[in-house]
Amino acid sequence: MLTTRFADGAPNWVDVGTPDIEGAASFYGGLFGWRFRSAGPGAGGYGFFQLDGRTVAGGMRAAPEQGPPSWTVYFRSPDAEATTRAAEQAHGGVLLRPMEVRDEGRMAILSDKAGVPFGIWQPGRTAGIDVAGEPGSLCWVELYTADLPAAAAFYRAVLGLETFGVPFPGGVYTTVNPAGGGEDSMFGGMVPLADDPTEAGAGPCWLPYFEAEDTDATAAEAERLGGTVRMPATDMPDVGRIAKLADPYGARFAVITSAPPQE
Repeated sequence: MLTTRFADGAPNWVDVGTPDIEGAASFYGGLFGWRFRSAGPGAGGYGFFQLDGRTVAGGMRAAPEQGPPSWTVYFRSPDAEATTRAAEQAHGGVLLRPMEVRDEGRMAILSDKAGVPFGIWQPGRTAGIDVAGEPGSLCWVELYTADLPAAAAFYRAVLGLETFGVPFPGGVYTTVNPAGGGEDSMFGGMVPLADDPTEAGAGPCWLPYFEAEDTDATAAEAERLGGTVRMPATDMPDVGRIAKLADPYGARFAVITSAPPQE
């Protein structure tokens, strides 16, 4: 599962772009107890969502020409320039070339062969989010894609990610882990769009999952706060109870109350 013992290729940051950062702060504050803190006057409106003083995500106002409201998942890179070149060589796109973020690190926004955006973060003073896997924080990510083999090949070439199939009733789930990490380091999965009606209509994306103490209550609260329940709370055997949501501006995410670890 996802932890803050970040390995190269694993998610180490997540942020939301929204037309109304104050409204988003109100929504996620009501949903997860997050508080928004500005990164300062020179940060272009960027700031941090914090839970009990620990950073769980970032957020910023995004203009319409920057794309629809959405969550972006960032993956740890030891060299942002080299990872960007690898993405270009693998026929991906570069939406924002590597740039210095003060002395906190270097970032870039790339896209895979299918056009799905994702970020990379080369740590400086900031390694990544402060907490993962706890209620109200990032715990899993999923890529929804029309061509799973092509996506797996792309992310292996660019980030070194490895995939393996886990059988479950009715099929096989493709999990993802950093190079050499094995099953114990898996942090997400890849899902064919055709296998998921909820995401098929919305299009390919990296979808972040946040841990919830009670999925049903969180979904109901999201709706009360002006969000949308895209998929109602559903049990996944040996995994947990999940729901797929969207905030009031349309940014997609999911929540899960994870099942207790199996002996």
